[in-house]
Amino acid sequence: MDVKNNILETIGNTPMVRLNVITKSLPCEVYAKVEYFNPGNSTKDRMALKMIEVAEQEGKLKPGGTIIECTSGNTGMGLAMAAIVKGYKCIFATTDKQSQSKADILRALGAEVIICPTNVEPDDPRSYYSVAARLNREIPNSFFPNQYDNLANRLAHYETTGPEIWNQTDGKVTHLVVTAGTGGTVTGTAMYLKEKNPDIQIWAIDVYGSLLTKFFRTGEVDMNEVHPYISEGFGEDFVPRNYDMSVIDYFEQVTDKDGAIMARRMAKEEGLFCGYSSGSCLQGLLQLKDKLKKGDMVVVLLCDHGSRYVSKIYNDQWMAERGFFDVKTFKDVINTRGHQPLITIEPTQSVSEAVDLMKEYDIEHIPVVKEGAIIGSISEGGLFQKVFSNPEIKTAKIEHVMEKNFPIVTFETPVEKLSTLINKENGAVLAKDESGRYHIVTKYDVIQALA
Repeated sequence: MDVKNNILETIGNTPMVRLNVITKSLPCEVYAKVEYFNPGNSTKDRMALKMIEVAEQEGKLKPGGTIIECTSGNTGMGLAMAAIVKGYKCIFATTDKQSQSKADILRALGAEVIICPTNVEPDDPRSYYSVAARLNREIPNSFFPNQYDNLANRLAHYETTGPEIWNQTDGKVTHLVVTAGTGGTVTGTAMYLKEKNPDIQIWAIDVYGSLLTKFFRTGEVDMNEVHPYISEGFGEDFVPRNYDMSVIDYFEQVTDKDGAIMARRMAKEEGLFCGYSSGSCLQGLLQLKDKLKKGDMVVVLLCDHGSRYVSKIYNDQWMAERGFFDVKTFKDVINTRGHQPLITIEPTQSVSEAVDLMKEYDIEHIPVVKEGAIIGSISEGGLFQKVFSNPEIKTAKIEHVMEKNFPIVTFETPVEKLSTLINKENGAVLAKDESGRYHIVTKYDVIQALA
């Protein structure tokens, strides 16, 4: 029978998928190594298992032991799965910038999770590096894999990821593009591919706020480069031992916004539901498109699955609050929707006439106008409550049932501000253009413009 003895035997041999839409402007073929097909939905499964196997071989991890690690989530997932199969306990220290879903997943696999502050120095006793190291000293029969400095990390990719990419491309790969974090994936895979063909270009993608790019270019560890960033799963504020910069040819940095937007594009345009670093990886490649030529074969490594980021980059409100959408103002929303005449009603008209207008134009909110001035509003929700309690109100005049006026803003009001003005009690906002005409934006207009 074609069966596996346990979940760990399904790690590796992930598919290579051609990108067809987002990369169509490039002069060459681009393929994605889709690592979320690993059982833990990320490339970290490979190195997590390898670190445990090496520790067992070296006698550092004994039966009944406790695995203690600092992780942004994915390494913890791989370690937790391996621990379940092999009979170990797990304690993970992670940062408060990671999505809640990552911590919840680790707890679902039986691990204890400790949340630590992000914006502290690596040697600060509160950092997730320091917390994991302290717990390792305090807890008997425990093992601290330390994915950053444990060379079994890059060994896993040298032994598996590199050979898979080489074989899947029949040795024709010319460029490998990988986000740079612990250094294990990019270094281990690069070491193997460079042995096969030294001309293969290895491009590491970094985030602004990380010091890795400057270190690569100058050899200097400059803490002035370090500042808080939103991107998850890559970038560092120190240089892990797993790096061998001699096998990396170029570093490129990507903004938090561009990485998030690209991840969403990959889901909608390629059907690849990927994580934050995957979006940044592809964005980094597009930023380097002038370095590519016809005949090249590029492989981008997509590290993890989008399910880790549903509450973040795949959440419209989260994106809007950070100004990550290209639609930024009231005017942009209007332009996206297309200019439409504003439907209004006078205070002397009847409720039934308002209902007819809502049906005819498929709208829920109507400003009330008297002698050219807006004096109030009517909403479908408000009318429903009134009609439900008093059916005879259909013949009443609008002036007796109208609600307060919609907020009036400028055409340059940011979407983030609109999202705070449009709420359960107030379903729309108004703005006046240069000619003096009013325009209305509802919550559905905002959602449609941001989708």
